[in-house]
Amino acid sequence: MTVQIRSSIRFLLNHRLVELSAVSAVQTLLDFLRLDRNLRGTKEGCAEGDCGACTVLVGRLLDGQLKYESVNACIRFVGSLDGCHIVTVDSLAVPGGPLHPVQQAMVDTHASQCGFCTPGFVMSLYGLWMENPKPSVTEIEKALQGNLCRCTGYAAIIRAAEAVSVIGDLDRDPLVAERAGIIEKLDALKDGKRVEIGEGSERFLLPASVDDLAEIYEAEPEARIVAGSTDVGLWVTKFMRDIAPVVHLSHLDELRRITVDDTGITFGAGVSYTEAFPLIAKHFPQLVELWNRIGGQQVRNMGTIGGNIANGSPIGDTPPALIALGASVVLRKGKVSRTVALESFFIEYGKQDRQPGEFVEAVRIPFLNEKAHYAVYKITKRLDEDISAVCGAFRLAFDDSGKVSDAVIAYGGMAGTPKRADNVEAALIGAEWTEATIEIAMEALGKDYKPLTDWRASADYRLLVAKNLLRRFYLETEGDEPVRLDRKQAV
Repeated sequence: MTVQIRSSIRFLLNHRLVELSAVSAVQTLLDFLRLDRNLRGTKEGCAEGDCGACTVLVGRLLDGQLKYESVNACIRFVGSLDGCHIVTVDSLAVPGGPLHPVQQAMVDTHASQCGFCTPGFVMSLYGLWMENPKPSVTEIEKALQGNLCRCTGYAAIIRAAEAVSVIGDLDRDPLVAERAGIIEKLDALKDGKRVEIGEGSERFLLPASVDDLAEIYEAEPEARIVAGSTDVGLWVTKFMRDIAPVVHLSHLDELRRITVDDTGITFGAGVSYTEAFPLIAKHFPQLVELWNRIGGQQVRNMGTIGGNIANGSPIGDTPPALIALGASVVLRKGKVSRTVALESFFIEYGKQDRQPGEFVEAVRIPFLNEKAHYAVYKITKRLDEDISAVCGAFRLAFDDSGKVSDAVIAYGGMAGTPKRADNVEAALIGAEWTEATIEIAMEALGKDYKPLTDWRASADYRLLVAKNLLRRFYLETEGDEPVRLDRKQAV
């Protein structure tokens, strides 16, 4: 079957339909808003998805449902927005009319000082209000993880979030009241065509389907596949790299499917951290703290599990945790798929078990055995850092005599790839779960890893942290009640 091709992208920007046929593969949404459309309410701060000053809402359809999410416009490529609804702070208040309830709440609670960060906070709170009109303080803090304020502080902003529903009526909000009409407009933009725009360094494509993606990537294995752009976006904004041709995935509903059966969960490679969170929290509560520290809310809304694995970073957040769970990846080339254990996928720095034209299609995570002991710890330079200096994941099982019958231990940030600690596992299996055993296992870490020194941490620091995380796991599992170390003890 021949795929039809369209040479333009189409999306809704606030209240208007936009169609673009001349757009660069590396043009960010932020530059488009500020420079092309003169919508200057959206600010540029860090240009790397950390500060939240550029936050906008992006609405997209999945299975007929419209969901708005906060995203970082500074690292989101315009080419990925086909069929979406972009909402900026400029559209919230009617010219000459009253402020939007979120804006009014910020004013009433004195939650803005210099004002540079305020538009980003407003958009994050707007997205939260639509999803959860009466959030708890914890839920507010989570929604604002990706927004930085250096003037007012967060107490007044939290009070603003609590006041929004008192000031406004959610049912009368335009994005709620007009939702059926917006869904109809977005649905009409889905024509099932492949999008191809530009040439050379300007070229990007949006496949019509996963089958079309397989055909494109098999023909052009050097193309750059981009899902959430939380990593690749910085290649452009910070390193000015030429990444074309780009193949965008975020619009492919097939890659955002989640399947649960009796043995585990299969996440499509395009499933975001936010979309995965409810099932992760339900079936793997040990991962909740890690998941909530992957960037800020905007990063979790954009970033994908598949992308975190496919880029092969030695300090990616999820691989150590998933390796310890026995996860696997489904790789596809053309019409052929194969499954590879995640621990075998990473070969060496910059190299994975992925052939030219082969891409990550899904990630499979088996459920834990009820008797297994499992924990994940992430140590970073900053609590809100989206990449870890060291991440340790531990899964143990014990026989009836109390000896270790199975051990899977994996670290990130300790080598050129996330990898298992083979010598540590060998020291544990068959041994009593005692302080003496842990001392032996800690020494074995030096045989498994020869960490490097970089700007995140020194080699000595990494090895010391890795040892102490193993000790922490021991202390939290050897008694009936978990023993919590304070921060100094943990590192």
